[in-house]
Amino acid sequence: MKLRNYFVFLLILILPLMGFFVYHAMRMGIKWAIMAEIMAIVVCLYLVVFYRRVVRPLQTINNGMDLLHEQDFSSRLRSVGQYEADKVVDIFNRMMFELKNERLKLREQNEFLDLLIKASPMGVIVLNHDQEIEQLNPAARRILRLEDPDAVMGKKLFAVKDIIAIDLSAIPLHTTEVRTLQDGSIYKCTAETFIDRGFYRSFYLIESLTEELRQAEKKAYEKVIRMISHEVNNTTAVIISTLDTMGQILSEREGDEDLQEAAHVCVERCMSMSKFITNFADVVKIPDAELAPVSLNERMESLKLFMEVMCHPHNIRLHYALSEDFPSLLVDTSLMDQVFLNIIKNAVESIAEDGDIYISTDTATKSITFADTGKGIDKEVEGKIFSPFFSTKPTGQGIGLLFIREVLKQHHCDYTLKTHPDGLTRFVITFR
Repeated sequence: MKLRNYFVFLLILILPLMGFFVYHAMRMGIKWAIMAEIMAIVVCLYLVVFYRRVVRPLQTINNGMDLLHEQDFSSRLRSVGQYEADKVVDIFNRMMFELKNERLKLREQNEFLDLLIKASPMGVIVLNHDQEIEQLNPAARRILRLEDPDAVMGKKLFAVKDIIAIDLSAIPLHTTEVRTLQDGSIYKCTAETFIDRGFYRSFYLIESLTEELRQAEKKAYEKVIRMISHEVNNTTAVIISTLDTMGQILSEREGDEDLQEAAHVCVERCMSMSKFITNFADVVKIPDAELAPVSLNERMESLKLFMEVMCHPHNIRLHYALSEDFPSLLVDTSLMDQVFLNIIKNAVESIAEDGDIYISTDTATKSITFADTGKGIDKEVEGKIFSPFFSTKPTGQGIGLLFIREVLKQHHCDYTLKTHPDGLTRFVITFR
């Protein structure tokens, strides 16, 4: 019960008693009546003073508690004219002022932090106290290849590891690991914690290292290839010239046919070595893409005969499922044609004999997919297939996929190459 109610209850008890006392005092005489009236006036004055000095200040403080409970930090209490109570009111008002400023400061900091997280190129994933995904910034959605972010919200990381591109649940807290995705993208993933309302919460930071490492990697192999190409080509040119001269001399003599044949074989091997080195040099000489609006469906039609010539000798069938309303895209026709032909060439080599290649375009995702029934890609090498000069073929040079990677990066495309549970190996190129 509130103190004010107690005071009202006290009035209900005292006032009838005072009235009864004054009534009997008047019957006893004028002297007793005057004394009773004076006493009644004193009691009433005391009750008024008691209310103003005790009940009303306490009521004011109680109102302040209500403001705190409602978190209304903009309101203030008025002075009640009682020294001790006014000191409490003054302290309370100063406290409310500080709380309001701190709340405003905290809100501004949180809004700034939210803007910073949303604009950050680094992926940020925040979990709640139950280790469920609570927040994803746009960079994290892009890095994790999430088409529908709502599909993972409120779920634990291990439960969505098949949906997201990086399995973050395997990263221990307070550690940093570097992960390489199937398309060769490299990310530094950090798992940390922060304290929220006295409890630890986890968050993950995903930073792309792909471009920096690729640039450093490219500079390194460009320098090495140029040095090797220069030395080998100069040397083989001299050797080939010498062997040609020797072959001409030997051709004029009888009985030196074996030496002449040996010289011819050496020339062929030197030319083969020169061509081998030239293939590597061509990779570092990829011209900048000259972009122009192009219909991929029309490009597929233009390349159709050429691709069928590649597939027919191996009894490989081509199947097309091209979206009629697929939009025109900004691409370099010559470079992109080479990409498509390289993909078909790899698919043919993977199938070897008797198989199918499916080519499809998707308007909704602005993507083109090449699927084949070849032997597929092992999980162990999925993250390495786009590494420079990596090849699973016994005599492969790893140049084709490196060329594809460089051209697609010039076009700012996302791409994946993996074998799916249905047995088809799909190369998906998504245009931004």
